[in-house]
Amino acid sequence: MVETLERAVLCISPLNTSCQWMPGTPKVILIKSLLCCIALLTVIFNLLVVISISHFRQLHTPTNFLILSLAVSDLLVGVAVMPTAIVALQSCWFLGKTTCAYFYLLSFILTSASVGSMVLISVDRYVAICNPLLYSSMITTSRVITALSLCWVCSVWYSFVILKDHFAQTRVSNSCHQECILNIHFISGAVDLMLTFFGPVAVIMVLYMRVFAVAVSHARAMQSKIACVKFKAVAIKKSELRAARSLGVVLLVFILCLFPYYCVSLAVQGNVGANSSAQIWLFYINSTFNPLIYAFFYPWFRRAVTLIVSLQILQPGSRNTKIVQT
Repeated sequence: MVETLERAVLCISPLNTSCQWMPGTPKVILIKSLLCCIALLTVIFNLLVVISISHFRQLHTPTNFLILSLAVSDLLVGVAVMPTAIVALQSCWFLGKTTCAYFYLLSFILTSASVGSMVLISVDRYVAICNPLLYSSMITTSRVITALSLCWVCSVWYSFVILKDHFAQTRVSNSCHQECILNIHFISGAVDLMLTFFGPVAVIMVLYMRVFAVAVSHARAMQSKIACVKFKAVAIKKSELRAARSLGVVLLVFILCLFPYYCVSLAVQGNVGANSSAQIWLFYINSTFNPLIYAFFYPWFRRAVTLIVSLQILQPGSRNTKIVQT
């Protein structure tokens, strides 16, 4: 009787080292269904951002290209990372050790690219608010595209270096068969923690503290009308302030979603399972939050979505539609 029960809950019955299969209880089915809905919404929302910025010429600005890079990474999380992580929730990994290795590689690449895009967004907002007269000459489309290209290339290279120990594995798991576990050296994990979380977060916070200080002084100058001539020379557009506010919310949500994951990864010293904890899914769900923030703060995004859903983008000349109303 015990042997029959044991075989019923093992991924591969003849193997005593096989992982246990998570039974399909109503709770597990509900959780998987919810996560599937989140993955689907992540794909739909970020696809709308990608189509909006790519299609309408008026949205081809340096700031929006940075948002596009972030949306692409979030879209890939919804397309590839989330579904694979849902499969891993059953505790039986039948996709092979190569797929397991590349699952984590893709996760690291997208994370690094997202962090890089966040830092670039902070730099963009810093220049736009603190040096508005130099913004158009310093932040050009060609420079932004170059910076984003380097960001993605460096993310791929960095992820291969950090995961070299993981790729050197000869087994899928150190605990049992059919389990996808990330094995990363403690030193590599500490380096990753500094380079992809604490370091970028410190840079982002410093830049946005400066942006906030300038924005406050700008608001006070508008109210008091002191030094009117000087103020006109360095006037900051309201659209730039709105963009700084909305992107600041994106950055704040990004930090809040990543912080629990990196705390746990530091505590366990390098062994992270694809199905290990809610912290990992909070990490992934950040990709769902970003386009929702755009929809809440950006009127141009809501207008673009309306045109996309109504299929008006298929009409001739729709690329030249005026989306941003000043």
